[in-house]
Amino acid sequence: MRFPSDKDRHSIIGTTGSGKTQYALWCLSHRNFHTMPWLIYDFKNEESINSIIGARHIELNEVPTSPGIYVVHPHPDDSIGVQTQMMAIWNVGNCGIYIDEGYMVGRHNPAFRSLLTQGRSKRIPMMILSQRPTWMDGFVFSESQFFSVFRLQRTKDIKNVEDFVPADLSRRLPEFHSYYYDVGENKMYVIKPVPDISIILATFERRLRPQRVAV
Repeated sequence: MRFPSDKDRHSIIGTTGSGKTQYALWCLSHRNFHTMPWLIYDFKNEESINSIIGARHIELNEVPTSPGIYVVHPHPDDSIGVQTQMMAIWNVGNCGIYIDEGYMVGRHNPAFRSLLTQGRSKRIPMMILSQRPTWMDGFVFSESQFFSVFRLQRTKDIKNVEDFVPADLSRRLPEFHSYYYDVGENKMYVIKPVPDISIILATFERRLRPQRVAV
């Protein structure tokens, strides 16, 4: 079973309460933020994201260049600020992007599309979460190399994701389980629930500690 590389896009999809946010943070806690910066777009002021000890909270006019976890809390109406920062990251490269609720970036954000379609060559891996796939920019799914799919409620959302993931997503998995699809290998897996959020946060703290000491 392969995991996303330092260039890949990973779409994580599921309705509220399905376990996608905890799973996504578990995935992020094992990524390479010790060698490159990862920026979290937290539109909802998510408690679990705010609980990452060692994460640095920055503004939209900043572009991280040193390794670590960075968090920005855009206002939903500040689409220009988000676009400007994303384009700056596209210019610099070598920065992972995690977006909690990708539809809030907007369906017609040219900087977001540039990251999706051209970011691989600039070493910009992406993790994009969504509870309503039909609200997302279509490039999110067409450019993803990996999909994690949790429970979906609406038939339209299920059909939308089934265009990219070869599974009958109307069949319910056990609670907090998910489908994991590797596009390149054309392989499907069922993933069991990830560890408790306290364990995930402890992993972040342990891995970020050397950077805090260095600062």
